[in-house]
Amino acid sequence: MNKKRIVITGIGAVTPIGLTVKEFTESLKQGKSGASFIDAFDTTDFSAKFAGNIKNFNPENYIDKKKARRMARFNQFGIAAAREAIADSGLDLTKEDLSRIGVVTGTGIGGMEILEREHTSLMEKGPRRVSPFLIPMLITNMLPGEIAIEYGFTGPNYTVTSACASSNNAMGEALRLLRYGDADVIITGGAEATITPISIAGFCSSKALSTRNDDILTASRPFDKDRDGFMMGEGAGILVFETLEHALKRNAKIYAEFAGYGASDDAYHMTAPHPEANGAMAAMEAAIKDAGVSKDEIDYINAHGTSTSMNDKTETLAIKKVFGDKAYKIPVSSTKSMTGHLLGAAGAVEAIAIIACMQNGFIHPTINYKTPDPDCDLDYVPNVARQQQINCALSSSLGFGGHNAVVILKKYVG
Repeated sequence: MNKKRIVITGIGAVTPIGLTVKEFTESLKQGKSGASFIDAFDTTDFSAKFAGNIKNFNPENYIDKKKARRMARFNQFGIAAAREAIADSGLDLTKEDLSRIGVVTGTGIGGMEILEREHTSLMEKGPRRVSPFLIPMLITNMLPGEIAIEYGFTGPNYTVTSACASSNNAMGEALRLLRYGDADVIITGGAEATITPISIAGFCSSKALSTRNDDILTASRPFDKDRDGFMMGEGAGILVFETLEHALKRNAKIYAEFAGYGASDDAYHMTAPHPEANGAMAAMEAAIKDAGVSKDEIDYINAHGTSTSMNDKTETLAIKKVFGDKAYKIPVSSTKSMTGHLLGAAGAVEAIAIIACMQNGFIHPTINYKTPDPDCDLDYVPNVARQQQINCALSSSLGFGGHNAVVILKKYVG
């Protein structure tokens, strides 16, 4: 059976290195670090004092002031990115059947800062002082709900939560809904905002975060021998997916084809990847098969590349096992070297990074790469962007719980 072709017609991004796709793209070219010291709370007793913080973001530029106050930060980011993506797509909603437009997004944790704030109110002032908006602000599914309410979309609508794999899984779900004929358009992607005291404390306690507080701009260093953990990030990436038929019918501009998706689980450990990379390999193989491309066609890999000891080593192993000798000829880079780790939003932001590179004829670098690691011996596009065309890219997201989600994007050819 011939699969419907699914294309991307709109993109929107709110990231630590740019509040729009244009700003984000320029920062990718420059190899800009989004690291800054955390100023949302006192970090005196925290081992990690920095993150990929979103700066100069005013939710009232995108959302009514009263409504914005009743939204968690991840929701605010998601709405802002959705506005940019939907406007960018050129969809004329007065001419669309809104029951044929759905929203599927991913987030790993949701409104964590709301839970912390309202728990403090409960403990200090009692249950009557807990906000009546606590639950709708907190829950992870509120972003697609809010986008639907804003635009009147009545098609399929839900959230995927699978830790760091969330938005790749969400985009995979969007792909399948469109192929199945359940919608003509799906707004998809992910949002996350976990730079909060309890989140940072939890990741610090698990020794997952870099503690390079004396050199924060080079702290996120995927695949480097001296990496010591990831940098937390926050933000959102939203994309407009359409069936090719629908996009052509309205003469839409097409950024890329979302060609394939594969998912698996390591079934090994709650936080550590499988030492033989079995799950990551399975997801990569499944995505390539689903896309109907050969391994020789993959000319760029956007790695999960977290800057943790185990992830980078294991992901490198997975790439080598899947691609064999060709692995050494494929450029591999990590967006997280610049943005930090956006957890449930990472896959979507990284898909947008691929599109930005594909459209502008470059491969963004893995910054802060100084000391090669014998276990990580691929071409990581170190430190400086490379002028090179991308025709077919693989992007992987690997989450706590052993979740693996891999997607394939192709340059659109009519």
